[in-house]
Amino acid sequence: MKKNGSFFFSLNNQVFSNMKIVLIGYMGSGKSAVGNQLAQTLSTKFLDLDAEIEKEEKMLLSNLFDKKGEIYFRKRERTILLNLLAQEGTSVIATGGGTPCYGNVMQELLNTPNVMTIYLKASLATLTDRLALEKEKRPIIAHLNTEALLNDFIRKHLFERNFYYFQAEKSVKVDDKTVTAIVEEIVVDLF
Repeated sequence: MKKNGSFFFSLNNQVFSNMKIVLIGYMGSGKSAVGNQLAQTLSTKFLDLDAEIEKEEKMLLSNLFDKKGEIYFRKRERTILLNLLAQEGTSVIATGGGTPCYGNVMQELLNTPNVMTIYLKASLATLTDRLALEKEKRPIIAHLNTEALLNDFIRKHLFERNFYYFQAEKSVKVDDKTVTAIVEEIVVDLF
């Protein structure tokens, strides 16, 4: 498999040179869980963009938003993502749900050699069910008191973001699948 440069895959010894597999999708689609297991399966490193931003900024994302605002956050998010893409070696990178939707980030991902973008596509019902259980951990939706409000919020975001998500080179439906099944589907598709 080749895209904008030279890298190779070998399933038997899991060798692939300087590849970045970038997972995109809405919050709750499983990017972190799938990314972590995919990296383990491929014997490579896993990088969670949100965690990398927190490490660089030395504060939680919710505090970063509160203290410095979304514009600052989006600029740092892009810079840190580009730094991760420029690192030597192979990695699996889980982005934030809005990462590919701001500025020209999606085009940069698509035009960067050795980057494979994969959209983890979850239905509105799946996202609503998953995020209803995680509201306390996600400040952006914590204030949505009913399932109907949460569903409307997600629907609006998906409508705005699907333009970017659907540009990914690969798309994997995640509804009713285990993390292991999703990872196996990605690996089969890559190799």
